[in-house]
Amino acid sequence: MDFESYRGLIQQVLAEDIGSGDITTDALIPAGERGKAEISARQRLVTAGLPLARMVFNELDPALAVELAAGEGETVEPGTVLIRLKGKLRPILAGERTALNILQHLCGVATETARFVERVRPGKTRILDTRKTIPGLRRLQKYAVRMGGGENHRFGLYDAILIKDNHLAVVAGSGEGRISRAIRLAREAQPERPVEIEVESVEEMEEALAAGAEAVLLDNFPPAELEEAVRRGGGKARLEASGGIDLGTIAGVAATGVESVSLGRLTHSAPAADIALELVVE
Repeated sequence: MDFESYRGLIQQVLAEDIGSGDITTDALIPAGERGKAEISARQRLVTAGLPLARMVFNELDPALAVELAAGEGETVEPGTVLIRLKGKLRPILAGERTALNILQHLCGVATETARFVERVRPGKTRILDTRKTIPGLRRLQKYAVRMGGGENHRFGLYDAILIKDNHLAVVAGSGEGRISRAIRLAREAQPERPVEIEVESVEEMEEALAAGAEAVLLDNFPPAELEEAVRRGGGKARLEASGGIDLGTIAGVAATGVESVSLGRLTHSAPAADIALELVVE
């Protein structure tokens, strides 16, 4: 991951928080006051984004010693020190919130992903993310998904074909054969791209398979219908389940044998990880 490419973002979010200066810290902490601090996990979590936190502090003070005490994608227990800081206290306190905001979100995404990955073991179902990401943070969020053991679906509209219900409604018309027509149009326009199409029934899936779709998105299929879809279509194309799946239902979905499950909640609804910065008193 090229974290350096996010230096502009780091500068932007620091400016948003600090503005003309941290007036509380400047009022209470002498400019030359030095000390140590630790950023620690307060829950079991999967790490993601620690180098970005280091960038936050070194953007404020290049001389600040910032030690990453855990690796990316590492599962850690409560109380584990993630980052150690040593140097002037003003930049440590000024950067605290920005660094924690980044870590709590990205570690939260990685941790939520890991929960889903754990629920589908020991099977082979893959956990995928979606495009339901915070604008401007997609690459970072998808990176965090990988740190949690998940896999990335398409990054944007430019790198993969996914025919959805609104495409079908406008382009392919209605009635018999609309699935086949949509796949044909996509194939003619982008012959080198694999085609994935969203369907709402086993019958639509079979039409998509007959038309040569490489992947079929089974949207909001009830468990029995999902199992039937896998029975009829498994091995003929990549079958992907999506819609309304949570930690309570993912194991049952995976038990149908579906190859992959895509989850918007990995990026749009992951709970923030509980992480804190504390000064080290010696």
